[in-house]
Amino acid sequence: MKEQNCWEYFNCGREPGGVNIAELGICPASTLIQNSGINGGSYAGRYCWTVEGTLCDRKVQGGLEDKLLSCINCSFFKQVNQEEGREFVMLTEEVLKKK
Repeated sequence: MKEQNCWEYFNCGREPGGVNIAELGICPASTLIQNSGINGGSYAGRYCWTVEGTLCDRKVQGGLEDKLLSCINCSFFKQVNQEEGREFVMLTEEVLKKK
């Protein structure tokens, strides 16, 4: 079975061609090509907790510091962590350098 990206898991409709783009905008996690492959995802689809502007409880999220505390309790974050096991990437050096 193919591992899900966040937009598939949450069915938010913010991916390219998604049904909620007009209302909520395109999700930046679905367009960050430089994050493709992290945790086996497309773009930042399995690394969304590091991307500003993703959706949580139908609210657009801010920066990394604001997101991490809520994201570590997220069911998708926990699923990716479990699926990836020892290969799980929580943060890359590039993300830490931006802080």
